[in-house]
Parts: sequence; C-alpha cells; structure tokens
Amino acid sequence: MPWATIEPAPIDDRLQFLRQSRGKFDLGQDFTYGVFDKNETEVIGGTGLHTRHGFNVREIGYWIHEKEARSGYATEVAAALTKVAFEIDEVDRVEIHCAVENYKSAGVPKKLGFINEGNRRKLTKDADGKVHDSMIWTMLKDEYPSSIPSKAPIEAFDAIGRRIL
Repeated sequence: MPWATIEPAPIDDRLQFLRQSRGKFDLGQDFTYGVFDKNETEVIGGTGLHTRHGFNVREIGYWIHEKEARSGYATEVAAALTKVAFEIDEVDRVEIHCAVENYKSAGVPKKLGFINEGNRRKLTKDADGKVHDSMIWTMLKDEYPSSIPSKAPIEAFDAIGRRIL
C-alpha cells in the first residue's frame, strides 16, 4: 500500500486527509471509515467503500494494525460495508482486491462468501513500490440475499441522524 510509506504522517497532513475524506463522503464520491477497538478508544485501522470502479460497483478496502490482526475486525467491517453497498447504495457488484501473497487478507472475502474471479497481473504497488498481482473477489446483487453479510447486525444513519438501516 503506497500510502503506508507516509506513516506516521505529520498532524497537518493527517488533518488535510481527514478534511478531504469528509468532503468526498458528504458528496457521495468515496466513503472512508476508521476502525476502532472494541472499547472504541483506539484507532486500529481503516476501511472504505470506494467508487473507483464506476457506476453500481463498490470496492471494499481494509487495513488493520498488525497487533489486532486475526481478531475479526476486517471480516466485521467488510461484512458491514457489503451490507451498506447492497442495501443502501443498491449496487450490482461489490469487489475486494488483495495481493496474491496476502493470504490473510484473502481469507476475509472467502469467509464472507465472495467468489474469486481471478487475478490481475501487476495491478497494485506496495509501500516499497514493488508491483504485485491482485486477487479480485466479488459478490453480485443476486448472491447477496443468501450471504453472510446480509445477516450482519449493523445500524446506519444519515447525516442528520435518521436511521437508514
């Protein structure tokens, strides 16, 4: 992940990122979220519901700090965002991409019932600039109702606090 090379970022850079993320969220252009520990006292990662693949498609991305890896956070956020994508955004397709070497990350979509459509060669760069092949996992609208994410216990609210899910 190329963005990882700038961590820890100076506070002014972090503030600018947060403002840009909030603006894109409010405009419906991209949706970035923090991931917090169970006590909601510490940021342990980030996730997003991204629009970069066009109309009626969302891509879920996630990153969890290594000290919390394999604790179920990535699976939980991916399930919740899958539900949001299909039930709120009403998309036709949700994708999860990960490096082919990243078997831990690939376990998340597999566990949730996504289908591995295959690999794309030299699609992403890591923090060191090395290019990697990516696995592409997908779930389609007609597969969603019987999926694990469809049963995820989440609540979602609009900008003025009205419950929408």
